[in-house]
Amino acid sequence: MATDDALMLRRRPRRRRQSPAVRALLSETRVTADDLVAPLFVHDGTARRIPVGSLPGVDRLSLDGLEEECRVLAELGVRAVALFPVTPPELKDPEGRESANPDNLVCRAVARVKRAVPQLVVITDVALDPYTSHGHDGVLDPGTGDVDNDRTVGLLARMAVVQAAAGSDWVAPSDMMDGRVGAIRRALDGAGHERTLILAYSAKFASAFYGPFRDAVGSKSAAGGVYLDKRTYQLNPANPREALADALLDEEEGADLLMVKPAGPYLDIIRAVRESTRLPVVAYQVSGEYAALHAAAERGWLDLAATRDESLLAIKRAGADLILTYFARAAAEAMRA
Repeated sequence: MATDDALMLRRRPRRRRQSPAVRALLSETRVTADDLVAPLFVHDGTARRIPVGSLPGVDRLSLDGLEEECRVLAELGVRAVALFPVTPPELKDPEGRESANPDNLVCRAVARVKRAVPQLVVITDVALDPYTSHGHDGVLDPGTGDVDNDRTVGLLARMAVVQAAAGSDWVAPSDMMDGRVGAIRRALDGAGHERTLILAYSAKFASAFYGPFRDAVGSKSAAGGVYLDKRTYQLNPANPREALADALLDEEEGADLLMVKPAGPYLDIIRAVRESTRLPVVAYQVSGEYAALHAAAERGWLDLAATRDESLLAIKRAGADLILTYFARAAAEAMRA
């Protein structure tokens, strides 16, 4: 009840926060299952699920396990999956030749998912690091030891065509080579795959947050356990203007969607890209972001569900239309509850 001593305020912002119903009605940003893409690791063995030690709750899936997981995700309302193959060491070489094999693991995985769950959008990674014995995203120049940009681009274009022929809906070049989006677009169109979208990893930073992913796909072991230096092709974390220039160049070359990776430490980049393009913007909440929240929660320092949801909300609020996240299934389950 008001009293003579009560504050006489015209504006009381707390009125808009006073109940769950009011807060829900006035929420400015929402994350739904439609916004989520589930990254999935696929291996060529018989064990349906092999846990990834550095990614709690994430497994390497056999083809049977992959089909099972995709059915669950589709039932939960997740619309898309991104496939990453665990290539056996004996199939790796300095040139990454297995990437162009139309019967390789990722092509068989794509075909399996499209038969079993045709409504899912299937996204495939276009980069050579799962296939090279040295673990880099391209072939190496024997003179300098650095990645040979132009020779790599030709291999990536061929790889994208092979994946599209297998049924991939979106090919996603994650290599950060110069000119690869235009080359892939020309190759796809020339092979009759005009309907295949290109999700370009347009602002992919040379980040320290990728370690668990490299464990999961085996590119770290390909490099002898060494954390590879990819700074000659991935972006400098200090350079927002350079990141924006790269993203807009991918748009000019024909990309259909632009990605920022990682997501959480680069919310400013997501916002800058969002304000500079009318294309859909995608953000990848990477393995290190996911693992860090799990590690803190295991120690009782954070509430996992609350920080998961807040982190996804922040990425969406920054301007991402879609979010690749290892939390996709758990978040979708929580939304369904």
